[in-house]
Amino acid sequence: MSRYASVLLLAAVGLACADTAGWKPVTYPDPGVACPGGQTAWKLEILDRRVDRRDEARTVAIVRDSIVGSFPGCRWEPPDGTARILLEIHRFSSVQEGNTWEARATWTVLASDAEGRSLTEFEVDEEVSRPNYRGSNNARESLREAYDRAVRKTLAGLRSVSSVGLSPPGDTAGGTPARRRRGVL
Repeated sequence: MSRYASVLLLAAVGLACADTAGWKPVTYPDPGVACPGGQTAWKLEILDRRVDRRDEARTVAIVRDSIVGSFPGCRWEPPDGTARILLEIHRFSSVQEGNTWEARATWTVLASDAEGRSLTEFEVDEEVSRPNYRGSNNARESLREAYDRAVRKTLAGLRSVSSVGLSPPGDTAGGTPARRRRGVL
């Protein structure tokens, strides 16, 4: 491969993973749902499972800050024994295909109670196709739109988490959390 072809290939790969530098979190607080499941605290864990983890710290931070900012009534660094939200990022990229940019934000969300039982699990997969406009960072813009849509779907899924069987950390009124859950079901 010639040196010129190698430089072009590296440039194309670099553009495929749009950079999140300078992005601000997108937040959509809902006054009716200050925290998922009616709780006051959740442990939020975000894992980057992408093959190419370029810009990993910023990608994880922007997704985390969007979720945290959208649920202002939550404590996100709670004590042990608290319900958990796990978000695994599988794809977060934009690639040029002909005269368009194809962006995709894909992740899995799992909410579980303090004992590890699943409360909800869903996948978010948002794709955006954007023409290659002159004078615009099309990779960045298409990924930003896919990311915004993915965050909105994630928030909708988390807002639908049922409070049945959940109790605030340390709450033992009515017996153990497992006993109360068995009674409700």
